Amino acid sequence: MRVKTGIVRRRRHKKMLKLARGFFSGRRKHFRKAKEQVERSLVYAYRDRKQKKRDFRRLWITRINAACRLNEISYSKFIHGLKLANIELDRKILADMAMNDASAFKAVIDSVKAKI
Repeated sequence: MRVKTGIVRRRRHKKMLKLARGFFSGRRKHFRKAKEQVERSLVYAYRDRKQKKRDFRRLWITRINAACRLNEISYSKFIHGLKLANIELDRKILADMAMNDASAFKAVIDSVKAKI
């Protein structure tokens, strides 16, 4: 028995070419190239969802470190002092305080310095 794949193949190709929208040249127009690029793009998307978390943590640490240096304390001593003072603020909140609310961050640093 012969099986014709006309509608099934067309749907599969259209689905893949829809995902390839915005790609350059043949990677958008030709099914085989589009399929290769979409598969690679999905791998990048998966990888970078993990990497984004690392990148933001690095950014927060950099911001906290810069604010700590302005208040004459190193980042590592500051984090150690937070643990000793039982202050449970995460790096995201601390970085936001360092950027937007310097007086509150200074108060946290003062309480940390008292515990060290």
